[in-house]
Amino acid sequence: MLSAPSVPIVRATLATVGASLDAITELFYRRLFEEHPDLLRNLFNRTNQAGGTQRRALAGAVAAFATVLVERPGERPDAVLGRIAHKHASLGVTADQYTVVGRHLMGAVADVLGDAVTPEVAAAWDEVYWLMANALIALEARLYAGARVDDGQVWREMEIAERTEESVDAASFVLRRPDGLPTEPFAPGQYVGVQVELPDGARQIRQYSLSAAPGHKTWRITVKRERSADGSLPEGEVSTWLHTHARPGHVLRVSLPFGDLVLPRDDSPLLLASAGIGITPLLSMLDHLGDVSPNRPVTVVHADRSPAHPAHRHEQAELAERLPHSPVHVWYEAGAGDVGESRVHLHEGRADLGGLTLPRDTTAYLCGPLPFMRAVRGDLLARGLSPAAVHYEVFGPDLWLGN
Repeated sequence: MLSAPSVPIVRATLATVGASLDAITELFYRRLFEEHPDLLRNLFNRTNQAGGTQRRALAGAVAAFATVLVERPGERPDAVLGRIAHKHASLGVTADQYTVVGRHLMGAVADVLGDAVTPEVAAAWDEVYWLMANALIALEARLYAGARVDDGQVWREMEIAERTEESVDAASFVLRRPDGLPTEPFAPGQYVGVQVELPDGARQIRQYSLSAAPGHKTWRITVKRERSADGSLPEGEVSTWLHTHARPGHVLRVSLPFGDLVLPRDDSPLLLASAGIGITPLLSMLDHLGDVSPNRPVTVVHADRSPAHPAHRHEQAELAERLPHSPVHVWYEAGAGDVGESRVHLHEGRADLGGLTLPRDTTAYLCGPLPFMRAVRGDLLARGLSPAAVHYEVFGPDLWLGN
């Protein structure tokens, strides 16, 4: 909670700071990486930095956090930070790094806003930052403690046991511990970080959902080869490296599992709605439900460009067959094609939930591009679902936060 003297100052300057956050975060990252180039090479996603998405995500998170502090002081502001904390844990972020970030961020605020940043304004926004930073530090400490590791010590060597080409642009990798022991447990829907050394020596990290149910001696990730649609940005550095070089027997550096998109422990009806490679965390959920709750009502929705693109299309249908109350609806933009599974309902065009029967107490899980998730969420809220019942996972910086 903000101190009493800071509340009116932050409220009065929130619009000014918010309007300048893009310039502030651009200057912040530039100075941070000039002083600590290793952070850009070995921690931050260089592609997201080049495209500006990380900058916009940080601006949205700061604005959302500050707004909660001044407009809803009775609400726990760290509730908006859980997703960020899980992402940080999968990167091995440690508490000491927040001091460096705070110094450069507050310096950027002062330089962008100039004379508007009086000592009182600077002190109030420094308080906002440290409330946010300390909330994240506490959340991440709990995640590390839950994983039974020291802060940031999340990395393990994992050997590729199998590689399968799942579609024209996606491959799955089964990972096992080199010592033959079982892999650490995880909740269906969670992800791991994968770090690879690129030709220029940078060690870049990307997160990939675990795409099979827990309970095995192995993990499985599915990697889509990312490509720039217009050629303005480089291809996905890590996904391209994995598609080109990763083969059975290769050892990867992989984090412990994290992520807050997890199933409720009850028998309420579920909607698992995905688009593109967003199928992966929901596939793990579907696999898990077949093991532990086969009679639970589950509606499965997937959208993709064409029948040639979906990863795990047949596996999704086969997993749904284990749940007798789980219809599967698949939309293809470029023709419905013929899947061949008996309980798969094929549709042409963009996903439209209007014709589906969904109980009012449905809990929904969404994963895919932001336009898809926003459209599906809007449909669900219009049909009476509570906003608290709609959960989502964003691959990459969370540009939904603060919108």
